[in-house]
Amino acid sequence: TLGFLVDETLFQDFEVFYEYSSLLRIQRKDIEIFSFQWFKKNAPLLRQDQISDKDFIWNGAIRSKGANEFLSKPFDVLIGYYNGGHEFLDLMVSESKANFKIGGLGADARLFDLLIAVELDKIEAFKEETKKYLTVLNKLQ
Repeated sequence: TLGFLVDETLFQDFEVFYEYSSLLRIQRKDIEIFSFQWFKKNAPLLRQDQISDKDFIWNGAIRSKGANEFLSKPFDVLIGYYNGGHEFLDLMVSESKANFKIGGLGADARLFDLLIAVELDKIEAFKEETKKYLTVLNKLQ
């Protein structure tokens, strides 16, 4: 199973993440995407797979049932697809029960098992590097 934590300021078209299924030889149903979007006044979040800064309380607890369900899933791999230093998504990665965590360029090395040094806007290169390292680490079947 493969989970993604995505910053919606970088990506709004999530189809590119579902394309990982053919590249990594996993079924599309085994991919889940959860996104972060900054709260916009008078624009409620209607999706269950989305969280905003307003869903976090002062002590770091997350008030979103959907986010807590996502974080409790033991994904084989979780990919944090956001620029490093994002306090809300970093917190979510730290709370995740994923078995193996991959981050991008500039991510906090303490949170991830593997960092891929590719700019996030170069999605095809990032996908190829992900496949290469998951194969080398024997994470792909």
